[in-house]
Amino acid sequence: MNHYVRCAAALIAIALFLEIFVFNFNHWATLGYDCVNLSSKLTLQQNETDETYRITEADNVIEFSNLNKEVKNVRIDFDGNQSAQNVQVKIEFTDEGHETYFDSTEYSSGVPVRTVATNDDGTEYLKLNTTGLTNNLRIEITGEDVTYPIKIKAVYINNTYPFYFLGTRFLIALAVITFIYLFRPKSSIYRISVVESSRFSKACIFAANILEIYLVSVLLFTGSNLVGVATQAYNSGSWDPTSVITTFEVGGENSQQYARLAEAMSHGQLYLDEKPPEWLQEMDNPYDKGARDELQKATGESYLWDVAYYQGHYYVYFGVVPVIVFYLPYLLLTGGSFPTAVGVWIAAVAFILGCTALLHRFARHHFKHVSLGLYLLLQMPLVFCCGILYLVKFPTFYSLPIMMALAFSMWALYLWMRGRSAKYPLGCYLGGSLCMALVMGCRPQFILLALVAIPLFWRRYISERRILTKRGAVEFLCLIAPFVVVGVGIMLYNHARFGSFTDFGSNYNLTTNDMTKRGMDLGRLAPALFAFFFQTPTTTGVFPYIQAATFDTTYMGQTIKEVTFGGIFACLPVLWILPLAIRGVRMRVRSRSTHTTAGVIIVLLVAGVLIALADAEMAGILQRYFADFSIMFLLVVVLTVFILNENISHESMGFDIAMKILPALVGVSLAYSFLLCLVAETGWYSEAYPWAYQSIIHMFQFWT
Repeated sequence: MNHYVRCAAALIAIALFLEIFVFNFNHWATLGYDCVNLSSKLTLQQNETDETYRITEADNVIEFSNLNKEVKNVRIDFDGNQSAQNVQVKIEFTDEGHETYFDSTEYSSGVPVRTVATNDDGTEYLKLNTTGLTNNLRIEITGEDVTYPIKIKAVYINNTYPFYFLGTRFLIALAVITFIYLFRPKSSIYRISVVESSRFSKACIFAANILEIYLVSVLLFTGSNLVGVATQAYNSGSWDPTSVITTFEVGGENSQQYARLAEAMSHGQLYLDEKPPEWLQEMDNPYDKGARDELQKATGESYLWDVAYYQGHYYVYFGVVPVIVFYLPYLLLTGGSFPTAVGVWIAAVAFILGCTALLHRFARHHFKHVSLGLYLLLQMPLVFCCGILYLVKFPTFYSLPIMMALAFSMWALYLWMRGRSAKYPLGCYLGGSLCMALVMGCRPQFILLALVAIPLFWRRYISERRILTKRGAVEFLCLIAPFVVVGVGIMLYNHARFGSFTDFGSNYNLTTNDMTKRGMDLGRLAPALFAFFFQTPTTTGVFPYIQAATFDTTYMGQTIKEVTFGGIFACLPVLWILPLAIRGVRMRVRSRSTHTTAGVIIVLLVAGVLIALADAEMAGILQRYFADFSIMFLLVVVLTVFILNENISHESMGFDIAMKILPALVGVSLAYSFLLCLVAETGWYSEAYPWAYQSIIHMFQFWT
């Protein structure tokens, strides 16, 4: 126990050192500076009431001449009492290397424009790299959608940077160095067996789950403009003081589809209450976006975007299960609209717990030599690198069915695996198949994962003919019945809406292209596979370092494409283990009389590729779609590493090298996944609260 206390104290001490001395380097480096207040030289209009200077759209340049000083930094002291906003600050200067102001040219880059938050003191300090003495200094303050006048109190040069102890940054540093320490090659965590040290392992796994849920919660509830929940201290502008928690609608009318469907169902109908405009009902082809836009402009009457339109009514083509699970019960109980983001959060928590349960089942009952270190090292990327962080970043109704499909899938696999070794498996089989069947009502393409049942149950019920026994027939019925019941329900739901048992309505979508004529085109597959799997990430030297990937194609037709950030095989190094899956399968076949695990691996690989192809053909190339298939390949990585761990001597050089490489692959994959969540995007926190987002950037980019 004393050893663990000393280790924890050492890790905390290192994190404290980093926060105090490294992350606050600018403070210590500028302690001896001779600060000069240049306010007396300002020519801006001054407000005598609060002694501030006014920057207007017409008068937004501050210029100082004949300074004849070494200028190491500039501080623009914005008035903290004004409304918070971001402004763009462009600085130019002349020094001993430049007799005139200089800017970017074909062969050089000038002083970059910096974004400053008017309510964050830390962003007001701008470090300059001048040559010798500075003579003239010019500061231009502009920005898009800036509200004028902008008030400043003073302008300083060579100011001492303030000291900031940021708890969030300290905890992140502590988490990173703890990860490095725990998963170093010779760590004792690799000597703790999940089977033999069951209680201690469960406690550590439980702690890891709490941390993972906390991180997901912070990310989701940071985007408060998307959450739809308000309290006295959170989203207080939408809080109703008569209740502890207030729920409210977020986004436009398009974002309320599930809530509107719940209202329609409560009235006994399956189409939305809102009536489409007459011009839409009279169109020869209402799915032609260009024609719709022209008529909308001509009539001034809008239509609902991204809903299914069929025979004069609006329908929701997204999976109906989220409505049945969340929206309809909430409406009937409270009369209000269920907050979508809360559903995404619940599904994310269920997914994390499902992943943990599934891996624990593997480690305890199918791979007897899994260490706690190896378990955690594989569980973290399975949870965080499968795309759920991006779904949580945008917890909208687009993300909810995908997130629920992921959660149902993990619990289905866990219950099936548990049922295979249970003396009385009926409950597990029923529960597992029900979860997998409900996937059809969330994200239909996920149902390909149900093919895992073939290698899981083929030998027992087909090869060994257990299905011909009374007990075996009952067990098999429990496996099949939920699919029949849920499948029939969904088919009847489809038929009641669109007159077809198999038509989910996605082709009637009022979107960017005519889905009724989209069809299947092999030409769309190559760019999609490249974007989904192989495209390298676009990076920059500015936090969060990742940018949207460029997209070019030779496909001479319409490609549906939103912003993406690189393919999973290029951006998630943990997937570089996949080529070893072939060797792992061969090892498993040689060491076991059955080929169940090999069959599962093959099914997962095929399902992952097919789902990616289906997404490309039926919908397009979107970042949230990565969550449809990434989990398949990550599960293959888990199984492959578990197999190799069982069959390779832990004393061999190969195993030693692998245990040095694996933590690095996992670390880079996790870093990419978390950085992706901090990329500024339309509709996210960075757009709703740009000044607060600028503070996040400054927290990480501490050296500027």
